[in-house]
Amino acid sequence: MNSPTSHPADPQLIDALGVRHAPAPGARIVSLVPSITELLCDLGLAGQLVGRTGFCIHPAQVVQAIPKVGGTKDVNIEKIRKLAPTHLVVNIDENEKPTVEELATFVPNIVVTHPLAPRDNLALARLMGGIFGVAEQAEAWCAAFEAEYAALKSQAPGPARTVLYCIWQDPWMSVSDDTYIARMLGELGWSVPVLGEARYPRFAWSDALVAGLDAVLLSTEPYRFTQAHADALEKQIGIPVFLVDGEMMSWYGSRALAGLRYLREVRAMVEGETPA
Repeated sequence: MNSPTSHPADPQLIDALGVRHAPAPGARIVSLVPSITELLCDLGLAGQLVGRTGFCIHPAQVVQAIPKVGGTKDVNIEKIRKLAPTHLVVNIDENEKPTVEELATFVPNIVVTHPLAPRDNLALARLMGGIFGVAEQAEAWCAAFEAEYAALKSQAPGPARTVLYCIWQDPWMSVSDDTYIARMLGELGWSVPVLGEARYPRFAWSDALVAGLDAVLLSTEPYRFTQAHADALEKQIGIPVFLVDGEMMSWYGSRALAGLRYLREVRAMVEGETPA
């Protein structure tokens, strides 16, 4: 990956690895991060996106015109080489380090991201806006984010709850407290159970586990849980089980705006109230 440079760039142009990037308003961008592809489009940069993954599906009508370069992990190296990008946007959790290192041999600038909490989206938007010449659009997005965050925090806090957020079954998998999802839940004053040292731990259902929970949340991604799964599991374990929108809970970038609003819906759903 790139080495830090001596550009007198704005401190906001430092990525997750501490690499300082110079402004590049004419960049040719390949994004390997679905949620950031959406953010780049919303900032008006769709015309500079020369490649994206097959999982970059938002905004649907816009990304159709952007060439696919494989998945977030199974990237087509040669296709990216032919696209001749000046910048590659990647994420520490979503993309494989050996793949990124190979791409760095011919892509001049690798922008590494790693948002871990909802408010990290402010730095993310400013990083994208600052590098790619749309700082004003990024600031407008940040203002909208701050308004949604203030609306969420203006509500009286409900009771602290322990919720199990499930992302997979066969085997069953959840999230640890150092994930973006857990920190989204933390904005409601909720916590997730400790199930091991892995960030996305496997677990087995037991009476002891269920006894320590207030509710279970089944995510619509990456496993495609449905309301039928939620209904069946609730009958099995005897505590409330709710289906939640995985994109709203786990996608940073543009979707985080709607995600903050969605958190209020999730709280109302679990509390059995009407959302404010």
